[in-house]
Amino acid sequence: MLLVYTHKITPRVRYAFKHLCTRILGIPVSFTTTIEDFIAHDSLKMSYTKQPLSNEVFIRNHDLLFEQGLSDVAINVQNWKDTKCFFPTGEKSALPFDIFAASFYLLSRYEEYLPHVKDDYGRFTATESLAYKEQFLDQPVVDIWAYSLRSILEQKFEDFKFPKKTYKVQPVIDVPVAYYFKQKGLLRTIGGVLTDLFRFKFRSLYRRVLVLFGFQRDPYDTFKWIINKQKQYKFKFIVFFLIGDYSTYDKNININKKKFVSLIKSVADYSKVGLKASYFSLDDITILKKEKKKIEFITNYELEATRNSFSKINLPLSYRNLIELEIKQDFTMGYLEHFGFRAGTCTPFLFYDLDYEIQTPLLVNSFHCIDYALLKYQSQLDKKEELQRLINTVKKVDGTFTPVFHNYSFGNEEKWDGFKQLFTQILKSADKVSS
Repeated sequence: MLLVYTHKITPRVRYAFKHLCTRILGIPVSFTTTIEDFIAHDSLKMSYTKQPLSNEVFIRNHDLLFEQGLSDVAINVQNWKDTKCFFPTGEKSALPFDIFAASFYLLSRYEEYLPHVKDDYGRFTATESLAYKEQFLDQPVVDIWAYSLRSILEQKFEDFKFPKKTYKVQPVIDVPVAYYFKQKGLLRTIGGVLTDLFRFKFRSLYRRVLVLFGFQRDPYDTFKWIINKQKQYKFKFIVFFLIGDYSTYDKNININKKKFVSLIKSVADYSKVGLKASYFSLDDITILKKEKKKIEFITNYELEATRNSFSKINLPLSYRNLIELEIKQDFTMGYLEHFGFRAGTCTPFLFYDLDYEIQTPLLVNSFHCIDYALLKYQSQLDKKEELQRLINTVKKVDGTFTPVFHNYSFGNEEKWDGFKQLFTQILKSADKVSS
């Protein structure tokens, strides 16, 4: 156990230390404000104050973890080793910056509470983030910093054996629309046929007819392939189905369709099934509650995880609603246009509510790449190399790699050509020993 001496034990201090030391490094941590207890402790220990007590491992603290609410935090990002850092400390500190305050700033999504420009859907974008502006979005800096701390502790406490963490893959499959042509109902099907005719989309009309009459598989119906892929791996995929009402934003199949219900049930036999929360449920807990009940009725088990429509998060409201409905995990945290680490980590972390100053039970699984972001790379080789670079980055810190693919990206549309192989590349990365 690591004992930390600090002048004041705050919820922020507990939260930051628990993520770095326990979640990433696997070391239990406890705190004391009593010097005598600290001196008497004969295992891992460090002080987190303004001045060292003697020659112990000492990290000079920044004020951020002892504040409440939001303040205008001055941040000066500097180069350090092969990464970046901020909140500098003095010469006596074992590290040149306060890794706990810096990690807390990124994990709590502090910057998303501050004034910023939103996109058309009201989302916080990558270009607004400190990580993007200071060019460290492509690194899980919190995990990198944690391993630097481990090196310092290893030198000081040579007899202590640190637990070994292993690289994991946590694949996410997002299903906003289960079928492109099938199961749409008479009115939507007639509307689709007329649209194809008026817009001279004869190829689309031809495909629609073939699918509707059973001569061809629906282009979005890739579930047989997904299930076969799942059977090859012990770790479970998480498949998120949108079951909300039809709207301007959400256009999935009606949940009253028996074929759609049986599809969800058959996927749930092999993979985990989560709820893709509809656009209008993001601000309305009553809608979210209805959708939760519906998916639980279909799968016959308690809903554990959600992912928001359009990858939109309204902090802290979105997460508070999940907590109130006792949903344990979220998979929305990430960027649509860019690869990288929105919260600076590739280790799932608990949501910290900055307004209430509490660590909540909601586990946030930040995703690091989404199929859309791969489309900007022209060739299959470029896509493959960029994906491998990201995998290697997560492997270096024995993190959890969370990719998001859609059911239709495994279809036969030209723009998604080769995406089955990219998904397989990610799955296979879990078989290889981390470097």
